[in-house]
Amino acid sequence: MIIRPIKTDDSRSFLDMLKQLDRETSFMMLEPGERTTTVENMEENIKNMGSSGSLTLILEDEECIAGFLSASRGTAARIRHRAYIVIGILKDYRGKGLGEKLFQELERWTKEHHITRLELTVMTHNEGAIRLYEKMGFKIEGMKEKSLLVNGTYVDEYYMGKVL
Repeated sequence: MIIRPIKTDDSRSFLDMLKQLDRETSFMMLEPGERTTTVENMEENIKNMGSSGSLTLILEDEECIAGFLSASRGTAARIRHRAYIVIGILKDYRGKGLGEKLFQELERWTKEHHITRLELTVMTHNEGAIRLYEKMGFKIEGMKEKSLLVNGTYVDEYYMGKVL
């Protein structure tokens, strides 16, 4: 398994992996079939990521992209020091320590880019993800009540942060 920054050549396989995540889990933002991004849109998004100072790391298996971690950096001067994190790993690759490895690689990047705060949100019942985030040093900083509507049920989310 290789962890590396995403390239525009990855657009199709990255989009395929995101659509698979949409089908496999209700913990990601989009529902199955809701993602309308085209390969061309994805290529443009990847190109723009570099100019915004943000990062997307991918987990590359021999045959596919197995997961990702993105860090979206603030653009205004007052929030340029922080990044919002999204992570997703395909079902067959979970529980193998790959999330930890993605976060370790992210932390190397944060030092080079003067990021001193990481933030994310997570559904309060996503116990596996919460364990990973706490293991990586994140703390629960608050809760967003009825933040999402998943399968007709309101779901709360935790705000989590980590000061580097």
